[in-house]
Amino acid sequence: MKLVRFERPKSKDAVYGILEGDAVSVIVASPFEGLIVGSSETYPLDEIKLLSPCAPSKVVAVGLNYRDHAEELGMSLPEEPLIFLKPPSAVIGPGDQIVIPDMSKQVEYEAELAVVMGKRASKIGKSEAHRYVLGFTCLNDVTARDLQKKDIQFTRSKSFDTFCPIGPYIDTELDPSSLTIRSFLNGEKRQDSNTNNLIHKVPELVSFISHVMTLEPGDVIATGTPYGVGKIESGDEISVEIEGIGRLTNFVI
Repeated sequence: MKLVRFERPKSKDAVYGILEGDAVSVIVASPFEGLIVGSSETYPLDEIKLLSPCAPSKVVAVGLNYRDHAEELGMSLPEEPLIFLKPPSAVIGPGDQIVIPDMSKQVEYEAELAVVMGKRASKIGKSEAHRYVLGFTCLNDVTARDLQKKDIQFTRSKSFDTFCPIGPYIDTELDPSSLTIRSFLNGEKRQDSNTNNLIHKVPELVSFISHVMTLEPGDVIATGTPYGVGKIESGDEISVEIEGIGRLTNFVI
């Protein structure tokens, strides 16, 4: 099942829906409130504005979590997940604009598989992690690389407004263990890897993070980026594509 969050054409309020073919049916309750029940309210996909598919209270991101990316950087594999936070104010949806901040001269894209939590999770085990996950989507962990190198920690470089595009859909039935993940800059392929290169897999990440902080429904875990990250500039189009989910495209200003 593919879930979307979108803006109702007339009222402009944010609602959740189920994507079936080229049509979206509004659901009675949010996906985090239990059983999803369909309604008779349906819209053509090309006539609605998609929003980020969830509104997280926090985005927990994981650094250096692909073997090929670690090799690219010449760095040793981390024994534990390296985690940091991106604020909800950084979240934007498909088609929205990534804004280059004045204080950075080197802003880069990072294609990532994102985990969307479906239930409140605290101190859970790896074997039960899947029961707390709603599904998976695409995420671009936009980063001011020059500021990341300058600062001791990642907060400033990762937290600018618009630095966390998410979407377009949440797939609730996907197996995240072996998915092709790519990025495209102005139509040219820049990253091309597979989630089987993840150092710390999804169940481990969910469990590990839940022992550090409580994960709430709708919270997002960004699982890391593969090799091939690079610079974006005003006028660029950047896309993240993950097998089974679709393509998240944003524009840079």
